[in-house]
Amino acid sequence: MSEVVIAGPDPEGLGEALEAEGASVSHADGTATRPDLEDAGIVDADVFVVTDAGLATSVPIAVDSNPDIRIVMYTRDSVPEFVKGQAGHIIDPAILDPETVAEELV
Repeated sequence: MSEVVIAGPDPEGLGEALEAEGASVSHADGTATRPDLEDAGIVDADVFVVTDAGLATSVPIAVDSNPDIRIVMYTRDSVPEFVKGQAGHIIDPAILDPETVAEELV
């Protein structure tokens, strides 16, 4: 079973779609600081999804905590350059619905 941590709001319902595919999903609270990510289980997670580009600074923290984690930016916003090299997938919800993304991630 895939373990997924989501940072940011989830208006498209990606978390629900991931759970429907069998993933275990947790949410990092607040601004997704290191303690927020650790509380959400980032150390043991397989995938880290960021739904708000404003939380992009959480990506290096996630990678530092778990070097094998797969990073997914699922946002309509522009992704900062410093994250593009770490993100395995940058997806606009207007292009791919949450069910399709969940199917591919799990």
